[in-house]
Amino acid sequence: MQEQCSRIATDRPGVCDTGAVPTQPTRAQARIRQIETIKSTSRRLLAVHGAAGLSLREVAREMGLVSSAIYRYFSTRDELLTALIVDAYNDLGAAAERAVSRCDDDPRVQLHATAVAIRRWAQRHPHEYALIFGSPVPGYEAPQFTIDAATRVTTVLSGIVTSAWRDRSPGASAGTGLGTMLEQANLEAAMPGVPAPTRARALMVWSGIFGLVSFELFGHFRGSVRNASSFFDLAVDELADLVLS
Repeated sequence: MQEQCSRIATDRPGVCDTGAVPTQPTRAQARIRQIETIKSTSRRLLAVHGAAGLSLREVAREMGLVSSAIYRYFSTRDELLTALIVDAYNDLGAAAERAVSRCDDDPRVQLHATAVAIRRWAQRHPHEYALIFGSPVPGYEAPQFTIDAATRVTTVLSGIVTSAWRDRSPGASAGTGLGTMLEQANLEAAMPGVPAPTRARALMVWSGIFGLVSFELFGHFRGSVRNASSFFDLAVDELADLVLS
C-alpha cells in the first residue's frame, strides 16, 4: 500500500504534515552564506566603480548593514579583493578544465575549446576578467597563495602542449637567448620534455589568446574587426601552428 501522510488543518491548506522540524542553519553555514552574499554584492559594485573603487563601507551600505558588521567577515578591502580574485581564477580554471574534458585527444581541438571557454567566460564575467587581467589595483599586492588558483587555466594550456609533444623527438635545444630570457626551470616543470623553443612559443600562444580576449572585451577591435567570433577562431588556429605543428 502506498504510504500516505495525514494532513491537518493549518493556515496553509494542502501542506502535508510529516512531523519534520525545519532545521536552522548552523552558525558556520550562516557565515558561509553571508560571505557569499558579500562577495556577490562586491561583484555588482565592481561593475560600477571598478576594483580600485571597491570599499567595505560601500558593500555594507549596499547590503543594509552597519559598516562594523562586515569587518567580522573581511578585515580589509584587500582581503575581500583577494577572495574575489581567487574565486575568479578558480571559476575560469574550472571552465577551461571542463572544456578539455569534453574533447577527444586531438590537441588542436583541445586548444581551440580551451580558448573558446576562456573567451566565453570573459564575456559572461567582464568585470571579474578585468579584475584579474586588467590594470593592477593601486596599492594592492596579491598574496602568494593566489598562485594556485591563477595557474589552473595555464596548467590546462600547458598540459595540451605537453601531451602533444610527449611522443616526439626532443628536437632542437634552447633557441638563441632563451636561456637568459625565460625562467627555464619553471617552464620545464610546467611542460616537461617540451623543447625550450616550443615552450617559448607556448608563452606567445597564451599571450595571444588573452590578448585577443582583452582587445575584444575592452573595445580595441572597434573599427578593425567586424566579426569578432570568426576572427578569434582564425587567430587561435594560427596560434596553434606555433606549438602543435
